Amino acid sequence: MEDSAGGASLRSGPDGKKRRVTYFYEPTIGDYYYGQGHPMKPHRIRMAHNLIVHYSLHRRMEINRPFPAGPDDIRRFHTEEYVDFLNAVTPDSISDPAYSRHLKRFNVGEDCPVFDGLFGFCQASAGGSIGAAVKLNRGDADIAINWAGGLHHAKKSEASGFCYVNDIVLGILELLKYHRRVLYVDIDVHHGDGVEEAFYTTDRVMTVSFHKFGDFFPGTGHIRDVGVGNGKYYALNIPLNDGMDDESFRGLFRPIIQKVMEVYQPDAVVLQCGADSLSGDRLGCFNLSVKGHADCLRFLRSFNVPLMVLGGGGYTIRNVARCWCYETAVAVGVEPDNKLPYNEYYEYFGPDYTLHVEVGSMENLNAPRDMEKIRNMLLEQLSRLSHAPSVPFQTTPSTIQPPEEAEEDMDERPKPRIWNGDDYESDPEEDEKPLRRFSNSDVIQLTTDADMRQVSQDLKEVKAEEQPPAP
Repeated sequence: MEDSAGGASLRSGPDGKKRRVTYFYEPTIGDYYYGQGHPMKPHRIRMAHNLIVHYSLHRRMEINRPFPAGPDDIRRFHTEEYVDFLNAVTPDSISDPAYSRHLKRFNVGEDCPVFDGLFGFCQASAGGSIGAAVKLNRGDADIAINWAGGLHHAKKSEASGFCYVNDIVLGILELLKYHRRVLYVDIDVHHGDGVEEAFYTTDRVMTVSFHKFGDFFPGTGHIRDVGVGNGKYYALNIPLNDGMDDESFRGLFRPIIQKVMEVYQPDAVVLQCGADSLSGDRLGCFNLSVKGHADCLRFLRSFNVPLMVLGGGGYTIRNVARCWCYETAVAVGVEPDNKLPYNEYYEYFGPDYTLHVEVGSMENLNAPRDMEKIRNMLLEQLSRLSHAPSVPFQTTPSTIQPPEEAEEDMDERPKPRIWNGDDYESDPEEDEKPLRRFSNSDVIQLTTDADMRQVSQDLKEVKAEEQPPAP
């Protein structure tokens, strides 16, 4: 395993191999159903979990059933009216004028349908990401995984791209209580617009998104979009074309992330592992293998910085399950056998019944000359950051007490209560020395009080400022 400079040393040691991994899984997550013909299928998370268990990876991790995020937790980013709507609307009530008039306002409809248990699904996804942040904040884990998270398109007051609640923003806000700087990296085939927008004006969070750009949802993520105000140059966008393969992706990802880690020096990293960038995805157009996709996690893991790993897109569900199972293995530091163990969904993986599958033969439209140009432009942007930004801190007691969870037999455990995350409860087993708590009033003001629609409009007006030329 590669070792890299600039990473914070963790209790598990600087060897780049052994890590304390905590994993969040809600056993009912696969029961949620967006509707017939809809490409988003939460069942893929259950399939991934089933593979993880049959490879015995769960024995190498701490397993947690997440507390469902309460409405107050979700309101840390989303508006009160929007959260109230998600909490109340049902398939039976959408024809009621009290609800139907809000469907367009909150962008709920065809792509983001109202389905049974919608808010429960959002609570499970967000609860896992907030819980993962809590584990990292407390130093109880080096890597925290929530495959039900990564829903990066959700906006402050509207659903978008199959996403309703932005668990990533909520998790990052939790991390910012105890980490000066958080790096967000997105390898979904779609641009991570919701997360970028939420932190577009702050240097406390740097967002880096590798994505298909052009006539493709959501249509954002131009290389010129670099952030504004205090956040200028703290948004990095890597626009790519169809057919992106392992070699080309690695040739961009590693040097850019290496430079980001050196210049920005994040205290924690969040990696969104959207699996729709895999070869053969139902909605994607890249040509990455499972190993090529997982190389991003392998590289970030080598920096020995607290790491949150989330899911995201992915619509050929057998390959999503393969990918997230393999990436779980990378997190815990093992190489699983390519031959799949027999499992409840074995027939999904025929005819080869292997963990890895051959990539397609599609043409890579990312020319080496264009990749070199993009790489140089982004490295130039990073060179404008002369030093890692600092932030004031204050002394405070420790953070949200995570639930004590058994490692197995999760289906037999009682339904967890809802906690509110206003502050962390004390733990008598923790060291008496108080933790440093960083002031995040600038971020809270942006994500709680500012109108994100206005921020989006303002972006159009600042793009005329000095910025790198388009490739």
